[in-house]
Amino acid sequence: MALEFHCRSCGGLAGALVLDLGVQPLANNYLNPGDLFQTEPKFPLRLAVCHGCGLLQILDLVPPTQLFCQYAYFSSCSDTWVRHAESCASRYLGEFGLGPRSRVVEVASNDGYLLRHFVAAGVPCLGIEPAANIARVAEAAGVPTRVAFFGATLARELAVEGGLADLILGNNVFAHCPDPNDFVAGLQALLAPEGRVVLEFPHALEMLSQGEFDTIYHEHVFYFTLTAVEPLFRRHGLRITRVERTPLHGGSLRVFARHITHEADATVEALMAEEARVGVVSAPRLADFAARAASTRDQLRSRLAAIRAAGYHIAAYGAAAKGSTLLNYCGLGRETLDFVADRSPHKHGRLMPGSHVPIVPAVELARRRPDYTLLLAWNFAPEILEQQKDYRAAGGRFIIPVPEVAIV
Repeated sequence: MALEFHCRSCGGLAGALVLDLGVQPLANNYLNPGDLFQTEPKFPLRLAVCHGCGLLQILDLVPPTQLFCQYAYFSSCSDTWVRHAESCASRYLGEFGLGPRSRVVEVASNDGYLLRHFVAAGVPCLGIEPAANIARVAEAAGVPTRVAFFGATLARELAVEGGLADLILGNNVFAHCPDPNDFVAGLQALLAPEGRVVLEFPHALEMLSQGEFDTIYHEHVFYFTLTAVEPLFRRHGLRITRVERTPLHGGSLRVFARHITHEADATVEALMAEEARVGVVSAPRLADFAARAASTRDQLRSRLAAIRAAGYHIAAYGAAAKGSTLLNYCGLGRETLDFVADRSPHKHGRLMPGSHVPIVPAVELARRRPDYTLLLAWNFAPEILEQQKDYRAAGGRFIIPVPEVAIV
């Protein structure tokens, strides 16, 4: 059967299926125990590639209002991410010469984890956050926040209301937007003539190379390479002028963009050349990615089954969205895992989507001392292993599922 495909970036109609992760629940739809009497929303989760522009994207969209209007992820719950935000703010304040006459806008500003540093520096700023529950937390922390989804229409309204932005920030939001043309057009409409856009998002090259299939969930509509992003920005009058790589979230890109009148530096050409050289979305690479996902699933199921058969207890750590994808794709639930420990109080007492494993406070890991703990939030492994040193000292061991199943 021919694949029904329509690229949301270039409009192309030729594409191919890369990986089918089955019918999955929404990765951040954490259930209350009483919700088990209701039907849990589930949707197909399939990754495809556009043969025209090379953009990786999921085929089955869930309306953003169903995903983001009430949200359970709070950025400030991760020490690694908080430190990253502080470092970025300090850098941008100095590098871009921002001051009391500047304007900074952040798209998907979450709980104010980043903009609070600009507020403290006396720089006027505004957060755009569609989740009302999270926006209230940011407002309480002194970060002005507009509850809305970002796009070209809102960008024009913001430009009229408060002026153009000298700096527009967007961390791990670009991949969530179902209409990338509208999003980038909004950036262009809100950006001051000498302003800058800085976006961070997971790099599809790293996702494919490391077999990070659990990065795929319904919120992440797109999986970007620089090769796919550059013409999208150029189409809307913006030029990517610099690109940097960061280790966060399994390997991310930080792209700097300005109006088309500005020139790109050597970093852009170098990464474009690297992606072309390795054939980042070539058929063999994509086939290998799908095969590695299946292999990880089979290895993990076999390893956990053997551990349980030997009479050991297993828990998990990190009620992350990627954990939902992994548990549901691998068919792991309460028959295997006693609980999932997590630092966020907003998730405690709730259940993991689909698998319905109960979520408990992180301190419960050291108190209950399961023999093994599956590290669902493996992208924050150094931070979590340090936080749980007492548990490890008492003999507890972590199972890291990606990029290879390993016990530490």
